[in-house]
Amino acid sequence: MNIQSAINKEVFIPRDERLLVAVQVQRRKRKRMSFLPTGAKGDYATFICVSVTNTRPHQLLITKVKQFGGSSSFTKRSQWTVEQLRQVNGINPNKDSPEFDLVFDNTVDQWVASSSAEKCIFVQILYHACQTYWEGKAGSLGKAGKLGKLGHQRRVSQVTHLEIGAGPSGSSPGIASRTLQARRKSYVPPKQTEFINCQSKLTGDACTMNLVIYRCKAFLNRVKNMMAANQSRSPGRGQPGQRVAGSIMGNVVQRMNVALGERGDRLTRAEDKTVELMHKAQQFADTAHKLALKYSK
Repeated sequence: MNIQSAINKEVFIPRDERLLVAVQVQRRKRKRMSFLPTGAKGDYATFICVSVTNTRPHQLLITKVKQFGGSSSFTKRSQWTVEQLRQVNGINPNKDSPEFDLVFDNTVDQWVASSSAEKCIFVQILYHACQTYWEGKAGSLGKAGKLGKLGHQRRVSQVTHLEIGAGPSGSSPGIASRTLQARRKSYVPPKQTEFINCQSKLTGDACTMNLVIYRCKAFLNRVKNMMAANQSRSPGRGQPGQRVAGSIMGNVVQRMNVALGERGDRLTRAEDKTVELMHKAQQFADTAHKLALKYSK
C-alpha cells in the first residue's frame, strides 16, 4: 500500500471523505515550531491533501496531514474548505518547479514539494476539482433561485387573494417583494479560487496525457530517491554485482526521465500548434462568411 492509499484509509475514509490527491511538502520559509508531540528528534513529514465529502452537498476540502518520526500513523492537523482557499500560486509559469503557495483567509503557506512532478499533479487535480465544485455550486444556486422565485410568486398570489377577501387592511404584496429583493442584495456569493503563475497545461482541458506523464515522472523520482537512500545507508557493503545492477537501474531511470521530458515537450508543442490552427480556421471561417454576405447582396 502506497502512502496516498494509507492516508486515505486512515484519515479520510473514517470521516466519510474521499482523497483525490496528496503531496509531500516542506516549508520554503521555516516557522517557529509549535509544541507538538513529535519524536525524539522532532522530525515529521507533512502532506497537503485534497478530498471531497461523500455526503451531499459535496464539500471540497484541503487538509494538512503529518506523520511523525518513528510512527506509521498519520495525524490530521488543519483543514480548510475551498471557499477559504483564495489563491494557488504556481510561482513559475514557464517551467516545472516544486514550489507553490496556498493563500487562505487567515494564513499563507509557502511549500516545496518533493519533486516538480508531484507539485504538477497536485495543482492539476486541485484546479479541475475546483472547477467541478464551482460549476456544481452555480448549478445548485440557479435551482435555488428558481425555487425561490416560484415560492415568491405563490406568496404574492396568496397575499393578493387575502387582500381581495379582507379589503384594504390586508398585507401588501409590495412588502414581500421588497423583502425578497433585500435578501437577494444582502447575499454575497463566495469568491472562486484564483490560480496564478501556473502553467497552461496544468489548467487546460486537454491534460489527461500530461497527468499520466507526471505520474510516471513522480514514480521514477521516488524509485531514484529510494535507491539513493539505500546506497547512503550501506556504503561499500554491496557486492560488485549489486553495484552494477544499481548502476544499470539508475541509467534506466535517467533515460526514462529524459524520454518522458521529451514526450511532454512534444505534447506541449502539439497543443500550441492545435490552438494556432484553431485560430486560423476561425479567421478563415469569418472571412468566408463576410465574402458570402458581400456577394449575396
